[in-house]
Amino acid sequence: MDKRLLGKGLIFGLMSMASVAAHADAAGGNGCGWGNMLFEGQRGLIPHLLATTTNGTSGNATFGMTSGTNGCDTNVKLGYGGRSILAMNGMLDNIAEDMALGQGEALDAYATLLGIEQADRAHFAKVTQENFDRIFSSPDVTGEQVLAATLDVMSRDKQLARYARQPA
Repeated sequence: MDKRLLGKGLIFGLMSMASVAAHADAAGGNGCGWGNMLFEGQRGLIPHLLATTTNGTSGNATFGMTSGTNGCDTNVKLGYGGRSILAMNGMLDNIAEDMALGQGEALDAYATLLGIEQADRAHFAKVTQENFDRIFSSPDVTGEQVLAATLDVMSRDKQLARYARQPA
């Protein structure tokens, strides 16, 4: 299989899985928007997709957040209760293999997800390879631990530190 195609597929797959599998406390609070009102009390993928589509296409949730209407409250804390996108479909194993080698499609996809510009990706690969044991500190390390360790390693590197700053 063509490596470029594999890389594009990997990035697309990560983004798709992140959007489908994400279970976040809704922006504007639970119940924000007309879609949530229309499908209130229903469960399952279809009602959730329809509610999200209703809110997104009409812009009513955005309006509700800015005006304080439509059941929206921007004072609620956003949260994420889903699985790490890195842990899905063995992605963490692929990143570990590529990081140990200092190159590869999964490592490049990981750098892309972290927002690392193309010009800094070779340096990212080198730094993460040199710090592999710190990033993958145990055989059962979680995606969240890998991310935290990666950001820590990046924050200690002059060239990569600017990418390690995550918004509060």
